[in-house]
This record gives sequence, C-alpha cells and structure tokens, in this order.
Amino acid sequence: MRRVKLDRIDRRILRDLQNDGRMTNVELARRAGISAPPCLRRVRALEEAGFIRGYHADINPDALGFGVTVFAQVGLSSQAEVDLKKFEELVNSWPMVRECNMLAGEYDFLLKIVAEDWDDYQRFLTTKLTAAPNVAHVKSALSIRTSKHTPGVPIDVDSPDIPDSLEDEDEVDEDEPSTRVARR
Repeated sequence: MRRVKLDRIDRRILRDLQNDGRMTNVELARRAGISAPPCLRRVRALEEAGFIRGYHADINPDALGFGVTVFAQVGLSSQAEVDLKKFEELVNSWPMVRECNMLAGEYDFLLKIVAEDWDDYQRFLTTKLTAAPNVAHVKSALSIRTSKHTPGVPIDVDSPDIPDSLEDEDEVDEDEPSTRVARR
C-alpha cells in the first residue's frame, strides 16, 4: 500500500471530490491548479493510501419511499469482543440499518435505521432488533427532520502539510515534486 504526504493540492483534491464525486478529472485538475495526468495519479495514490474509500450517490430516501429515519440506541447483555462482533455481523445483514456505531457510555451501539413508515420500523424493531441474541434494551428516537447532512470530514485546504511519519524511505514522484510516495 502506498502512503501519501498530504499537501495543499492533495487536500484540495480530497475536498473537491468529497463535495462532488462525479467531477471529471479535467475539472478536478483545473481546480487544483495542475494538469490532468498528475491529478489522476494523485487521485489513485489517495485511493490506494486509503484516504478515498469509495464514491457514492446521495440518494433521497423520501423519493424511494423511506419516510422515516430512526436512531436506535442499543444495549447488549454482554460486551465481550466475540459478542460485539456477532452483533455487528448481524447488523450488517439488515439493509434498513444504514449506519452502526459502537459507543462508549450507557449504550453499546447507535444505529441509523430507515423505514417506509413508523409501522415498518416497529416490525423491524420487534422481529429483528429486539429479538436479536444479546440485545438487552433498545431506545428509539424518531428523526423529525434533517437540517444538516454533510458526509465526510472538514478539509482545510490551507492548513499546514500533514507529516507522514509512517514513511520509511520516500520515493519522489518525478512529475509532482510536492507529492512524496512511499512504495511498500
């Protein structure tokens, strides 16, 4: 796997792709102030290094009939690692669960669940979630509306370069001297 030292151009590429994953490489390169071939190499290096995990369309749930979003706080009877993994595997098999986060605190997991309506969620709750092995209690919170939905992370293009202290010996990319790529 390749590691990339993030410079201003890399951060600009990440920010622009996060805002519009369908942007053409030519437009991305123009915005970053570089030509298209080095831009594509940078994008591929960022993908290989794990900075870019994938590209997704932002689907409107209401347009597909999913009018209800519920956040379910789930407490388990056992927090042994094997039991946590089993619960996570089960959650991954449920398409209605769109996000699963393990928590520190009163509850063990926070699930983001989409459903067609409240009755659809209640069926899921009673037949799947509360019936699941090791689930001790569930507290549901119905989302009234979403006032902010910004996937990803804030990327400050003008922040200082992020040092890559994990690199051993760097190999400099001849076309882009500001990008150091370590090959493993």
